[in-house]
Amino acid sequence: MSSSTLFWSAGVGFFLGFGFGVGCALAVMYSIYLGGYRAAIRDSRLPEPPERYREALKKLEQRRNDPTG
Repeated sequence: MSSSTLFWSAGVGFFLGFGFGVGCALAVMYSIYLGGYRAAIRDSRLPEPPERYREALKKLEQRRNDPTG
């Protein structure tokens, strides 16, 4: 196998493996992030927020009021 063929094969393999692999993983993580963001916005607009949302707000307030943090 010549070195130019090896170079092109490695380049195509790198692009397919890294480009599509990492790109698809980032797309999945971004869609999960957006889904969580939308759910948080929806929960914050409810007349009575869920217990989990209220607990998260309490933790946020505690961290904000913590003089060491």
